[in-house]
Amino acid sequence: MTILVTGGAGFIGSSLLRQLAPFKERLVCVDKFTYAASQDNVPDNVELYMADLADEEAVRYLFEQETFTDIFHLAAESHVDNSIKDCKPFIEANVIGTVNLLQLALEKEVNRFMHISTDEVYGSIEDGGYFVETTSYDPKSPYSASKASSDHFVRAYGETYGIPYFITNCSNNYGQNQFPEKLIPLFINNIIHNKPLPVYGDGNYTRDWLYVKDHAIAIDLVFHRGRNKETYNIGGFNEWKNIDLVRLLCKKMDSKLGRPAGTSESLITYVKDRPGHDLRYAIDASKINKELGWKPSVTFEEGLEKTIDWYLANSDWLQHVTSGTYQEYYKNHYGS
Repeated sequence: MTILVTGGAGFIGSSLLRQLAPFKERLVCVDKFTYAASQDNVPDNVELYMADLADEEAVRYLFEQETFTDIFHLAAESHVDNSIKDCKPFIEANVIGTVNLLQLALEKEVNRFMHISTDEVYGSIEDGGYFVETTSYDPKSPYSASKASSDHFVRAYGETYGIPYFITNCSNNYGQNQFPEKLIPLFINNIIHNKPLPVYGDGNYTRDWLYVKDHAIAIDLVFHRGRNKETYNIGGFNEWKNIDLVRLLCKKMDSKLGRPAGTSESLITYVKDRPGHDLRYAIDASKINKELGWKPSVTFEEGLEKTIDWYLANSDWLQHVTSGTYQEYYKNHYGS
């Protein structure tokens, strides 16, 4: 088997590569190496290509060099704030890139197409309700609209052309190797450097949090044991209001940095809310639990401890990715 993992130099993609690396399959990673990707994230036994999936010729060249049996598609632009400022890169990466990949998967008769998506395609949900696999799509941001579109194209290629596919929709991920633009690594980095902790609105936006290693295990399970043309929601059974999560993070960081209690919490700064901000996401992951036996391996507090410890122990990585200098290395070694 030769497995292609797109976006494997990013956060979730690299966690999946570490999950797959001990097994006998040959792994190939393709990544555009945007600001949020790093070669430092990728296991040594994985072959790397630098390519933009929105470039049809680049994708075709990749499939001429390699014979892929299966695809894990994780490459995506994913930061909602960036999509609000400029949605074009999200259309190119998440929609056009997905369609280009599907077309080559069809032509080369790939065995399985694993499409990794988000719970944000479902929109917001009221207290007491949960997203299930049949929940109607209701995306509110340009990012979630682009991911919803990519989901629809995967299903359309499956139904029209017969490509075997699986779709997974996950909740908010956290853990090691996450670029510090997302809440948890951003706030860890800001606390270390005594910078403000910007909280949108009143801080009562609610999210379900999923430890990235547990997500990788779930994707691997769906790949090996999931049913063709099925969707699986993957969540942490773990809802937190943003402000409560930030206060917990502050408490843990003060303890680990040897600072007086309350030091980090004083950095909290409430900022103007972003447009189209969904109030609550909550995933019902009972389907993957009942069919495949998956459940989170850690509690949120355990996962948060592991995450904080990793960032504190890997300050060089944190400095490396926030500086932006690493991108020149990739361009020189993997193309422009």
